[in-house]
Amino acid sequence: MQKSKLAWIALISSVTILGYIQPVHTLEDSPKALVDQAWQIVHRQYVDRDFNQIDWQAVRQDYLKRSYSSPQQAYIAVQEMLKPLEDPYTRFLPPNNIKDLVDKVSGEFIGVGLTVGVNALSDEWVVVEPLPGSPAAEQGIKRGDVVVSINGTRTPNIDPRKASQFIIGPVGSKVTLSVRSGSKTTDYELVREQLDLNPLTFKVLETAAGKVGYIQVPVFTTKSPKAMRAAIETLEAQQVKGYVLDLRGNPGGVFEASVEMARMWLRPNRLISLVDQRGEIERHETTQKELTAAPLKVLVDGESASASEVLAAALQDNQRATVIGTQTFGKGVIQSLEALEDGSGIVITVAKYLTPKGQDINKIGITPDLVVSAADRKSAEQSESRQSENIARISDRPSAIATQQPRADQQLQRALKELAQQMR
Repeated sequence: MQKSKLAWIALISSVTILGYIQPVHTLEDSPKALVDQAWQIVHRQYVDRDFNQIDWQAVRQDYLKRSYSSPQQAYIAVQEMLKPLEDPYTRFLPPNNIKDLVDKVSGEFIGVGLTVGVNALSDEWVVVEPLPGSPAAEQGIKRGDVVVSINGTRTPNIDPRKASQFIIGPVGSKVTLSVRSGSKTTDYELVREQLDLNPLTFKVLETAAGKVGYIQVPVFTTKSPKAMRAAIETLEAQQVKGYVLDLRGNPGGVFEASVEMARMWLRPNRLISLVDQRGEIERHETTQKELTAAPLKVLVDGESASASEVLAAALQDNQRATVIGTQTFGKGVIQSLEALEDGSGIVITVAKYLTPKGQDINKIGITPDLVVSAADRKSAEQSESRQSENIARISDRPSAIATQQPRADQQLQRALKELAQQMR
């Protein structure tokens, strides 16, 4: 997996959003206090009590000896302080990035409705998909177009991890995109809007064995459980005889959402266990009846991470579903967003999770029950001009809306084949 993909996955991995406490001081009054506040949060809550073999008390003394005269100096100090932990998921966020993250997990965001991919060979930004009804879609920007520049800055010169800073802005503000479609390049002046991401999509697939409910979850937001319940109830009313739950490409999102969604498919049983920084175990279980007992197949791949793995593992370990695809990403840790006094914050790793069978999947992933190569799917997507093999997605929204699955999607076809044997 390419580094740019890893950065994208880290950006929207499972985060528990906590409430903010009103600041007592301003950063201008006490920049050193903010640095110490960040240290205290890590000291109290970080899951690794050895702090990656670092003398964390000595770190505090070092940073408190320094002088800070501006917010920027304090921000840089906090970022430097966190680096030796070597944890890609524990990071500092300035105030504007806090809002972006909260918007992502809530399923609401401000932007122009584009998901683009960075071609690893050319560094060009290729439109993966415009959100239907968004400013970008209304202007005719379509899949496969190339975003040449944003407000005059050429896209190959923009760090993909900072792409949202160029696309996201206040409601009503304008952004100019230079877009190449074929051999023609056009400048579009788009007005940013408040957009609402559909947390999942679903449809009925007609097969020889009967109707199959297909549900694709691109990311876990706070709205995902309600949408999942509505999808199952709608598909049950249409008398589907089996389900395919597609978690491919899903980088995670809100941990609690994945747990709540798992309960909809399971009879009373153990779901997942969290182990916090004190070694205490918090067990999540289901005590209510499932919404459907119809056979279920779950599709995963190397980009299925975090909350996706929570859901897939709960269904697999409880023998509720057959997991099909390739090894998942392997993110078995949970983060919390903690506010600092000036509105900035720290995303900090506070716990690891174990599957219902007690397995730690961090840096390992989930092994599917049936391994079906993703290369077959990529070939199908390439035949439909998806250009996905060398592309890492970035976006002004958490993920893309589900699209029609290509007929040559061997992972989906295997799931349908397996379902057919149970539906007869």
